[in-house]
Amino acid sequence: MGNSESITGGQTAVLAKDTYMWYRKFMMEYPSGLQTLHEFKALLGLQGLDQKANQHIDQVYNTFDMNKDGFIDFLEFIAAINLVVRGKVEQKLKWYFKLYDADGNGSIDRKELLNIFMAVQALNGQQTLSPEEFTNLVFHKIDVNNDGELSLKEFISGTENDQDLLEIVSKSFDFSSVLKVICNGKQPDTGERLPSKCRRRRVQGRRT
Repeated sequence: MGNSESITGGQTAVLAKDTYMWYRKFMMEYPSGLQTLHEFKALLGLQGLDQKANQHIDQVYNTFDMNKDGFIDFLEFIAAINLVVRGKVEQKLKWYFKLYDADGNGSIDRKELLNIFMAVQALNGQQTLSPEEFTNLVFHKIDVNNDGELSLKEFISGTENDQDLLEIVSKSFDFSSVLKVICNGKQPDTGERLPSKCRRRRVQGRRT
């Protein structure tokens, strides 16, 4: 089974009663109790992508698949939902770091950062900065020891202390597609406040 703590940097905030509703939905969609990469892409409408975009989605899936068995089980699924919808800044930055650190050696080099941003750009469309500009900006701002690699500490501390950079990094991982799925009925009605776009959509749905 998956380990939700290792994804979010802390235990998930999903309450027990909400977890049961999520579990019923998950098992209805995936009776085997496991979600494949193909099903993950189908859920989010991420099919027919080019090679770079596919590589990015594969990397996202792999970070959620914490036990590396090739599937997302329910614990991994609920941890992923918690991170995307409710995760704190530091939790999300840890996850971003894992996405950038393609070889999993605990540091990010320029090539890794450049490649993942190129994949993100292929998926999300035109960004304000080119991949080269983004990579140079990140290393200029937060590679404090100038060794050409970013440690987890450097990445989190540097990004948190630079609001402009934090905004750029956050926008580069725009998971509007995930939120769209949630807004359209994948999320159980737990009574918790949803993002404003979700609330407006639900109100409009009631009026029609």
